[in-house]
Amino acid sequence: MRRMKVGVVGIGFVGRCHVEALRRLGYVDVVTASRGGEEEAKAKADEMNVDRSYGSYEALMADPEIEAVHVCTPNSQHYTQTKMALEAGKHVFCEKPFTPTSAEAMELIELAKAKNLVGAVGFNKRYYPLIYQAKAMVESGEIGDILAINGSYTQDWLMYETDYNWIVESEYCGHSRVVDDLGSHWFDLTEFVTGVHINEVFADYATFFPIRKKPLKPVETFAGKMDDQDDVTDIEVSTEDYATVLLHYDNGAHGSFTTSQSFAGRKNKFYFEIYGTKKSLSWDEERPNELLVGCRETGNMTIMKDPSLLDETARAYSSYPGGHNEGFNDTSKHIFNAFYQYIADGAKGEAPFPTFEDGWREALICERIFEAQRDNKWMKVP
Repeated sequence: MRRMKVGVVGIGFVGRCHVEALRRLGYVDVVTASRGGEEEAKAKADEMNVDRSYGSYEALMADPEIEAVHVCTPNSQHYTQTKMALEAGKHVFCEKPFTPTSAEAMELIELAKAKNLVGAVGFNKRYYPLIYQAKAMVESGEIGDILAINGSYTQDWLMYETDYNWIVESEYCGHSRVVDDLGSHWFDLTEFVTGVHINEVFADYATFFPIRKKPLKPVETFAGKMDDQDDVTDIEVSTEDYATVLLHYDNGAHGSFTTSQSFAGRKNKFYFEIYGTKKSLSWDEERPNELLVGCRETGNMTIMKDPSLLDETARAYSSYPGGHNEGFNDTSKHIFNAFYQYIADGAKGEAPFPTFEDGWREALICERIFEAQRDNKWMKVP
């Protein structure tokens, strides 16, 4: 595998995860950029032992040696920076949610095609080994016809009015927060596993804290609850703290999804249940190396992650033997490797990772959900 030079823009929580996972590939040289000037950019790069950094995103994208750019900035900047990178002739790996609107997503799809460039979106949750095991079991018919899909994605890092992050402000996250930020992951993963697609939605939103206390100094994602902030200002919040979505699928199945970042004790509980006419499947990201198989005629079964016992598609994303757990950052390693191997092989055939088209799909679903709660009616998803 030839060496590649890769730029990461935005060095908050997610950007640092990208840098760490990219290094594990062994064939990527990382350059970083943050929009704080050369001094701040170098300080952040030094914290991660990155040799080169830029004080602006534009400067990084103008570097002719950089082949691909990872966009890890706030949601509202994804469209502009992805477009900037594509126009500079770079492949792009953009964090989710891809763009605030499906129209912007489609524009980027067309631009990438015109430039003959590869685009990916960061739905890394697909890359837990047991997700591929679940998908293989559905595709083999072992679960039967899909009747219902239920689940949730809940966290607690924004459960107090004194908890703040840029994501609560529509200026940075768009008109929807937890549905776009967390729901996009859940909708993508459950459609990926089951092969059935959402075609109608109805939703209920709530904003528990219409006023939040915003610190006067920057707060990194997930770090706010560990800070004791004295200097704060009140801000109005219009984005949702909570949502429940009812779902209809194109095969006739029904479903529901609940999400919030204000539920005590839920650190990162991504959970789904898939009910078929033969068996059911349940998976929880807080226990990612276990897949529960529900049965009627026999006792339920828990499949533990062990590559020697899994379907070959799941085995491909198991780096370690049974009993050696794999987690969040391993999924980033796997999705990045799939992205760069595809580029190195000449981008031939179907992409083995979530593409800009998948990002467009989730932007469309989230748009329809927002419209459904706004208009208080079921909305079709084309």
